[in-house]
Amino acid sequence: MEITRRRLLSLLSAAGVLTVVAPPRWAGASDPGTGTTGLLANTVDIFAGTAESNARPEVAAKLSAIDQTARTWLAALDTAGNGELFAGLPLGTSDPNLNASFQHLYEIALATRTPGGAPSDLDGDVGTQRRVIDALVWLHENYYGDQAQGYYGNWFTWEIGISTHVGKTLALLDEQVRAYRPDLVGTYVASMDAYLRNGSGGDVDLDSRFHTGANLADITTNRMIQGALLGDEARIRKAVEHQLTVFATIDPYNLRHGVTDGYYADGSFIQHHSVAYTGSYGKALLTRVVQTLKILDGTGLANTEALVPVVQSWVTNGFAPLIFEGWMMEIVKGRAVSRTTSGYTDVAVVVEAVVDLSGYATGADAAALKSYVAFIRSTSRAALNPATFVSPVTIARYTDIVDDDTVQPADLGPADRTVAFNAMDKNVHRRPGFAFALSRSSDRISKYEYMSGENLMPWFQGDGAHYLYLSGQDQTEAYGVDYFTTVSPYALAGVTAPVEQRQTIPELYGTPFYDNPGHPLGFTASSESQNTYVYFPRGTNGHSGGAVLGAYGAAGMLLSSDAAYAAKQTGILPDDFVVYQNLTAMKSWFMLDDEIVVLVAGIDDGAGRAVSTSVDARISAPADDVTISGSARDGSAWSGPGTGDPLWLRYANESRGTAVGYVFLTSQQARVALDPVTRSRRVVRTANPDTAVTKNVFGISVGHAAGAEPGPLAYALVPNATEAQLRGYSPAGPIIVLANDTRVQAILHAGLGLVAANVFHAGWHESVGMRIEGPASVIVQNRPRLTTIAVSDPTMGRDVVNATLLGRSLTKVAGDRGVRVTQADGNTHLEFPTRHAYGRSVTVTLRG
Repeated sequence: MEITRRRLLSLLSAAGVLTVVAPPRWAGASDPGTGTTGLLANTVDIFAGTAESNARPEVAAKLSAIDQTARTWLAALDTAGNGELFAGLPLGTSDPNLNASFQHLYEIALATRTPGGAPSDLDGDVGTQRRVIDALVWLHENYYGDQAQGYYGNWFTWEIGISTHVGKTLALLDEQVRAYRPDLVGTYVASMDAYLRNGSGGDVDLDSRFHTGANLADITTNRMIQGALLGDEARIRKAVEHQLTVFATIDPYNLRHGVTDGYYADGSFIQHHSVAYTGSYGKALLTRVVQTLKILDGTGLANTEALVPVVQSWVTNGFAPLIFEGWMMEIVKGRAVSRTTSGYTDVAVVVEAVVDLSGYATGADAAALKSYVAFIRSTSRAALNPATFVSPVTIARYTDIVDDDTVQPADLGPADRTVAFNAMDKNVHRRPGFAFALSRSSDRISKYEYMSGENLMPWFQGDGAHYLYLSGQDQTEAYGVDYFTTVSPYALAGVTAPVEQRQTIPELYGTPFYDNPGHPLGFTASSESQNTYVYFPRGTNGHSGGAVLGAYGAAGMLLSSDAAYAAKQTGILPDDFVVYQNLTAMKSWFMLDDEIVVLVAGIDDGAGRAVSTSVDARISAPADDVTISGSARDGSAWSGPGTGDPLWLRYANESRGTAVGYVFLTSQQARVALDPVTRSRRVVRTANPDTAVTKNVFGISVGHAAGAEPGPLAYALVPNATEAQLRGYSPAGPIIVLANDTRVQAILHAGLGLVAANVFHAGWHESVGMRIEGPASVIVQNRPRLTTIAVSDPTMGRDVVNATLLGRSLTKVAGDRGVRVTQADGNTHLEFPTRHAYGRSVTVTLRG
């Protein structure tokens, strides 16, 4: 469901809260009463559980973990040294240690408010609660209350992190705080206001580049809890109104407050202004807004039923395509790809939110959400552990769903589908048995994200890197942190890159960022210049996008250097700022039933370096039984690693029951390697444990010598291919390359009756009975008496895309509004409206 800001405003009463019908009370929650008291009661229920939920046997593991965590930190409290609240966390210069200290106080407080579980001497222990309160006083007096000494390190610590922990701790201990230190709430709220930009009186600066998307949801939820602690309903209402802005669908042609962060009409989610981030910040936003529904439930402060369909659309259109057998895809995780937490852990967070959301949806919507929870559980290759959920109440509801025989597992989309997330330059293509995920970039979307010593070698992650997930495989053995640790950053699957050695940011500058505050651009840790040129630089190409026709997709991209390289050439950046030049090339991906066809043309390296295209890269455990077979173009058999001119190759991991085929549609000298690689996970993230990982790395690459003029390259990936299937491909079909140069890349799939083309240059271009006015992405499928055409503008800037079917006089029988069809001289002329479509495909079906 798409929601505009105008629609949001229509949901607001004069008092600034929603006036729709209140949703049903959350099953299993205690009766909170109303107003600010109810909000605090709901908050405690969410994090500590209720007597009813905590009496459930499936919640016992969660309560045990809460109790054990609290005892761990109480012991560290007892053994702290000078300048520490907890042993091992010295304070005064480290904002992570200060944030962790507040977090651990929350974790102790939580164990004192968990009713209904196994008996514990911590539950209800006033002495422990007052010890936490005393520690809050000490931290404020010595390390937090003086804003002139605070605000070092990461801004997030001071504006969001600490406030989140403090608010929840004070909510848990509200009764004791009022009796023991009644001034503490006002003292802390005043300091939290002071650290938040323009934050006095509960305001949020909607024009701040920091207060957007998931960050804004965190800030406003914190404000609601603060308002409840103060008994200030006006503060809560203002926070609700501000949080409503994150529900509005981003209109890239009419940005409000200059904000590009949030959800787009095509399901894309962006954070940090230009980073595809559904799998990290996006899930954080999902979690926070669903928690807000629960916090406000039944209080009379805000009834949010009208927003439930909006959040459900995020799940259906934004998350579900990106989750494969319980795994969150790498293409939407930003710097989080370098963390040791797995894609299964990411999805558990989404599942918790969906469980909660199902309690607010009704009818078929609620049933669909519950079925999706069951679907993830039934298809995930890793057991989902509900003890990792934040809320004990949600654990109980999750168990009710998975134990309900009437809830049948069902995905939220068809098994055969292709999704173009053009607003964030990503594609997902799915069939039973596999999922293909593609990461593009442009002058709108960042090539990668590096920050805070995370994702140290990201340079080509947005240059057409792909991830081919195979059904039935534990994806931790195929992707995740070990993939980026052991696969060369220059040879990620799908990447065309210059052959050179680059240095990481810490290697270049000795710090996790480029430090030059005296420069006119003001390079500091969180400056806009740091974001633009270091942390998440965009590309310099405007051509990145593609079309969707039913379950088929086409995507095209012009490879380019990033914004930092372009700026250095014009003298904008300091002399000691290091930049790297990329090559240029045209690349296309055509996503079909059994194949993903890749075309590469116009490779041009202005620096005269050697160039390599990685056809694929896969990892396996050292003990896995891996075989490589195939046929050379001269008809001889291919077996194992080597170099030659293959017609087709097959990689099979017999131990995992997986295989991928590679069909070479042009003659190319390819290198096939299968090498053991051992590296520490710390090579991709400075905070990772120094754990050595050994994987066998399989790679197919096509290289071009320095100074050579590379020719075009065409190949197809065939997931789960058998040798017999691969022998069925030949120059005669079913895949035929129609064009592969710097102007047009196009293919024909005879079996599907499908032609797909990416046109990279302006002007008219002819291919297979059709003339197309570029730039454009086009898919045509011919069936008996019907022809269906989908067109997309990959530049996002054209008002109209024109095309002509030659020698055919057809009439329109269906399609999008605004598509004009005219006939003249035996030809059919088509005019597709693409103004403000932002990459959305426009389709028409013709008969004749």
